[in-house]
Amino acid sequence: MSFTESNMLPLGSEAPPFYLPDTVSGNMIRLQDIASDKATVVMFLCNHCPYVIHVNSEIVRLAKEYIPKGISFVGISSNDVENYPED
Repeated sequence: MSFTESNMLPLGSEAPPFYLPDTVSGNMIRLQDIASDKATVVMFLCNHCPYVIHVNSEIVRLAKEYIPKGISFVGISSNDVENYPED
């Protein structure tokens, strides 16, 4: 795996707007379409990453537990579409 420096926003920062394709439906989605008034969990991940694969079941479990409580979840694939089109 390559080493890529993270450029973190400070905790509590307002998320920048985005307009990205939903890999399941193919529809374009904006942050405002999925944001919750309570909290929105935004994860940057990729389908083939061994770390993501390792924790995927826990991510799904957390989402299933917290979505009914009004928390929204979105995963943004951070890969290059040309090199990893399946992601």
